[in-house]
Amino acid sequence: MKLRVLGCSGGIGGRGQRTTALLVDDDVLIDAGTGVGDLEFEDLLRIDHVFVTHAYLDHIAMIPLLVDTVGEARSMPIVVHGSAETLRILRSHIFNWLVWPDFSSIPDRGNPFLRFQEMRTGESTHIGGGRQIVALPALHTVPAVAYHLKGEGGSLVFSGDTAYSEPLIAAINSIPDLRHLIVETAFPDALHELALASRHLCPSLLALFLDRIKVDPEVWITHLKPSRAQTTLDEIANYRGRFTPKALYNGLELAF
Repeated sequence: MKLRVLGCSGGIGGRGQRTTALLVDDDVLIDAGTGVGDLEFEDLLRIDHVFVTHAYLDHIAMIPLLVDTVGEARSMPIVVHGSAETLRILRSHIFNWLVWPDFSSIPDRGNPFLRFQEMRTGESTHIGGGRQIVALPALHTVPAVAYHLKGEGGSLVFSGDTAYSEPLIAAINSIPDLRHLIVETAFPDALHELALASRHLCPSLLALFLDRIKVDPEVWITHLKPSRAQTTLDEIANYRGRFTPKALYNGLELAF
């Protein structure tokens, strides 16, 4: 499997600042933030699945536009995967005929442009070619999951937005072939209380998180807030554990 970073910022505000979107091979999105908007039409047309970590706007903003753009040109619906609560939020507050049309009933319910597929924590979804994606527990201010991507050459875990989470750490430690761990760190330590309140990580909490990891992945940092990104990275660089976390960036490709 191959993952390409389309967006990994915790906000907007400058050239290259795109919110969370990860393209797996050429047909699967993990979250669909503003980074999806940089793809060409032919690239958008290839996307068959969107796995959503949670329903916050920076992670789902481009799903409505994606479906609207390519729906009529496809022979099969785009499938959006997520927890029951995440899908309920999308149905109730996005695809509700008020904010956006309900593409799960367009052109009709028997032949829609969009289909929702509930995914429970621990459940594995096969997406063809021997590839699997497993929902892992995460801890955020709304129901959220992380994702474990299983390829023939190893595994990758994307934390999504999460606070320190023992169940997530346990799930990560159960993956012996983990090659890459993408983990969020939104705020610097000066905003430790804000990180706790909003259920994000800061460098000191990231250190606690990484110190509990027993497997040996390469660690990548995502979801840095643009105004504090360099400060946060400088603090992460002071980590003295066995990992050397590096910043994720748009265009980076990870193979596994």
